[in-house]
Amino acid sequence: MEQNQDTLQLRGLEAFDLDAYCQRIAYHGERSPTLATLRELQWRHISAIPFENLASLSGQPVPLGLAALQAKMLYARRGGYCFEHNLLFAAALQRLGFRVTGLAARVLWKAPPGSTGARTHMLLRIDLPEGSWLADTGFGGNSPTGPLELVAGREQATPLEPGRLVPAGAGWQIELRLGGDWQPLYRFDLQPQQHIDYQVANWYVSTHPASRFVQALLVARPADGQRRTLFNNELRLRAADGTATRRQLASVRELREVLEGLFDIEAPATAETDAALARVLEPATAPPAGAGAVPAR
Repeated sequence: MEQNQDTLQLRGLEAFDLDAYCQRIAYHGERSPTLATLRELQWRHISAIPFENLASLSGQPVPLGLAALQAKMLYARRGGYCFEHNLLFAAALQRLGFRVTGLAARVLWKAPPGSTGARTHMLLRIDLPEGSWLADTGFGGNSPTGPLELVAGREQATPLEPGRLVPAGAGWQIELRLGGDWQPLYRFDLQPQQHIDYQVANWYVSTHPASRFVQALLVARPADGQRRTLFNNELRLRAADGTATRRQLASVRELREVLEGLFDIEAPATAETDAALARVLEPATAPPAGAGAVPAR
């Protein structure tokens, strides 16, 4: 595929294991760069590969090279957060012939009114003959489950909640309709980003003491028509109609059982992981909102 300066440049793309990716997300459809393919891939990716931050929570590095992403998310039963998810998704799309541009966003979800966060979220722009579309597989419990066309104000259906894009200053804002109300997720513009830009943001998100990805356990994966999320030791199940149930988990063993059973995550059997899980059982003040993608609340 011919690339231009706006296309996301990924080192090692020629060695990306597209067969393993399709197997991981149980995709058996056409391997052609069409809107139908994009829609099916996004939904299957989000449904199959969990959002989780066990690495940063336990003080481990979060590498963004394609070899490391494949080892973790394709060949092991692990997930990742926005940079990991969307770089993996971008690689698969590019191998299929899609034109993909990386973008960056400031998170608005649960952020205090009037506050301005850093560009700590990643999303993708995909240009098709039908127009330009936004795709995002890494916004935790509120990841849009289908691509959204880059048009203003129109409600757009996805496999779960509808979404829309609204103009916001010189850029755009993505919103989901949750419980009958439109809720903002994040704000972005169309300035292309490259891998190095995400490496810088990833370093902050995965290491800074104020980052929620260092402070709190964040896990999400939709299944059976509901949003399943884990925020520290609180398990939340939200149905399509907005009704939700919550349950407090009381031990590291219970956390591991839920990670394995509900989220299909094989958490590392290490002392560092156990210490991190034990830490989220302790009462603490929630980290500041708006610092990054978070599970639905």
